This record gives sequence, structure tokens and C-alpha cells, in this order.
Amino acid sequence: MYDLVINNGILFDPARQLRLQGHLAIQDGRIAAIRSGELFEGKQQLDAAGHIVCPGFIDMHGHIDAAPYCAELSLRQGITTTVGGNCGASPLDLEQFFREQDETGFPLHQAEFIGHSTLRRTVGVEDPLQPATNEQILAMERLASQALEAGACGLSLGLAYVPGSSAEEVLRLSRLAARFGRLISIDTRLLSNNDLYSLVEAITIARQTGARMQISHLVYQYGTGMIKEALTVISKAIQDGLDIRFDSGMYTEWATHIGTVLFNEEALAREEWKLEDIIVITGPHHGQHLTPELYKHLRAEAPTTSVVVLTGIEEEIYQALLHPSAMPSTDTGAYAPGEGHPQIAGSFPRYFKKMVADRYDLSLMEAIRKATLLPADTLGLLQKGRLEEGTDADIVVFDIQSLSDNATFFTPDAPPSGIDYVIVNGRLALDHGVIRDNKAGRSIRCQCPAYDYQI
Repeated sequence: MYDLVINNGILFDPARQLRLQGHLAIQDGRIAAIRSGELFEGKQQLDAAGHIVCPGFIDMHGHIDAAPYCAELSLRQGITTTVGGNCGASPLDLEQFFREQDETGFPLHQAEFIGHSTLRRTVGVEDPLQPATNEQILAMERLASQALEAGACGLSLGLAYVPGSSAEEVLRLSRLAARFGRLISIDTRLLSNNDLYSLVEAITIARQTGARMQISHLVYQYGTGMIKEALTVISKAIQDGLDIRFDSGMYTEWATHIGTVLFNEEALAREEWKLEDIIVITGPHHGQHLTPELYKHLRAEAPTTSVVVLTGIEEEIYQALLHPSAMPSTDTGAYAPGEGHPQIAGSFPRYFKKMVADRYDLSLMEAIRKATLLPADTLGLLQKGRLEEGTDADIVVFDIQSLSDNATFFTPDAPPSGIDYVIVNGRLALDHGVIRDNKAGRSIRCQCPAYDYQI
């Protein structure tokens, strides 16, 4: 008798482009058998009742980094693996981070980048406008090597937050990641509100180092009328033989801390952001639009307050995610209950609802591929993102007809509808909105590139 079985589902395996009306059995954390016809019997038996059964979603860009409530919100979306340490900010001691997750368990599997900004602060570069010295770069290289040896999935660059970073430090750290065969994720610099120089810089880093490049939350960076040109730049780089991929969320409004260099007066003027188009989403001023007085107060007295910038063109979200190299992501982060951005609870259900059920932009198979197989193979996780015998039993069961995001800026952590079950590591983690097991997740240590996937 199997540990857990899912009967009567519509099974989707994006690796084989296979759709099958049938049943699936799980044993010891792996998919043990798949068949049509006769039902399986198991210690736990789930009836998928004609709903979709597919690999668990993989979120290529998040900031969960061991925050349990944030992880539970992702689990409710059908996410079984999250990638943290993005935008240059990560834990420093990844060996300890991974060990603690494996000892205590966690709602999801977690992979982690080592963050450039974290490395800078650790070696004494506190000013985001200041480049690192040669001695500091050497120290960063040593720390980055330790993280990559511990299993970091790559290097994350948050150049928007440390615009003073020199080309030398960026290239040297990127070459190090490339030697390990690991990925680079990049939050590109914000040079102005209508330029592509920052995107060209990201392409140039890949060209000069040979590194595989993932451009972070593309619509947040270029979704103000520049997506068509940005996609052209990316496609040309891919045609030239570079490995460029990107993630993008389902919203144009983006969030970060008010105290970052992104919101100094020079940046506000350069980006042409109006204070009334920036809303506070945490703390005692939650829900208020910025005024000159509130802006100065928060910058000086509460710099970790999160704000959201109301910007962008919605149609460019769908244009971006149609690209063959695009992957959906959440950009989720840790907030108190009732606070935050709706991306923390609604991103993946919104992706399927908008792009498959409502707009017919993507077939269901292609939408699943982008949310599962493509990120798995981008990370070199050849046991994930597939629905095949012997692969990891990370699975989501959902109803495409009722799947819907319910999160708004007023109720940012409202759970979605339509997610029936989420299986993590072969264990029933979510059952129709009820969390049954929040300790099934394990650390993901990347040890080799294992990378030959063609888009």
C-alpha cells in the first residue's frame, strides 16, 4: 500500500508534454507509479475529481528566507519550492541556514542565492554609493566561495540598491559564480524611468563572464512602456548564444523599504515619481499616501517601512510572460498579517487565471511548464518540475475553473480559491486551504550545474 495516492486527476507532465486522465501514487517522498484505469490504494487517498494534477510551482524570485507566515502564504498558492536571497540580500552563513531548515522543517523547500549587498556590508562597505576596494572584493570573493560551496544556487545582484558598485566587483563575483556553474539573478540599476542601459548592463555581465543570467521582476523594471524593447534586447542576446532568462510577477505596482537609496530625493526626481503615487503598506501609517512630511518622517525615523509605488502598464505583464524565457514569480516578503502587497498571496493563482482561463494567452500545458519545469531546469533541479515515476513528489492539485486570487491591497494576505491539495516531499501539506503539515520542506543545496535544458 502506497503512502499517499491521488486518484481521478488530469495529470500534466510538462517534461513529456503529457496529459493523462489517471492516478498517481507516492512512496517515500517520490512518485512511485502513474497509470490510468484501476485506482491506486494508499494510506492516504485523495480524490482529484477531474481537477489538474501537476508538479508543484517553483517561485524563482522571493524573499521568504525562513519567515514561516510568508512561506505559508506561498504554500497556499501551490508553491512547493521558493528561491530566496534575491536582490542582493541574503543570509550570510548558508551552511547554517540550510542545516537549520533541515533540522526543524519548513512549509516549503528553499534554495538560496548569496547576496552581493550582504557581502558588501559584511566586509565594511556600508555606503550604497561607494565602490568596494580591492581588499574588500577579495574578502567578498572568499565569502561568496564559502556560500557557493555550501550549496547556494548562485549570486544575486541588487544593483538598484547599491548603485555605487563598481564594474570590477560585479564582474569578479559574477565570474566566480560562473566557475561554479551557478546562476546570477540581477535586480538591475534604475538609471532613469525610461532607459534600457541597465538591461544592457545585465546582458554585458553575462557576455563578459559566461554566467547564466536571470533578470529579476522584469515588469517592475521595464513595465512602463519599455517591455517590447526590453524583450527585443533579451531575445537578441539569446540568439547570440547567451543564457538569459527572467522572472516577472502579475502586478505593475512594486514594493520595497522607504529608507533605500531608491527613494532619496535625487532618485525621486530622476524617476519622476510623485509622492502621492507611493502608498505605505506596513506600520502605523499603513494605507496612507506619502506627503512631503510623511516622506521625511519615514526616511529619518522608520526607514524599514515598506511602501508600494503605483506605476506601470498592466498589458505589459502579459507581453513579458509570453516570452519563452519568462517564469512567473511572486517577489514575496515577510509582512505582518494584514499588511503587504497582494503578490504575497495571489501571484500564481492570478497568473493561471489571467493568462489561461481569462485571456487564453497560454495553453494550460505551457503555463504549467513556465511555473514548474523551466524554473527547475534553470536551477539544475532535475528531480523537480516533472510528473514522472521516480521524481520528487512535490505536487499541486487545482481546479482551473474556480482558481482565483483574492488578495488586494486592502486584504493582501487573503488566500486564493481553487487550490485543492499541495503535496511537499510526498506529504500532504495543504488540504483545501487547511495547512496539514508545515514541516515537510527541506533545503535545496545546489552542488553542480546539471544543466542542459533547451527552451
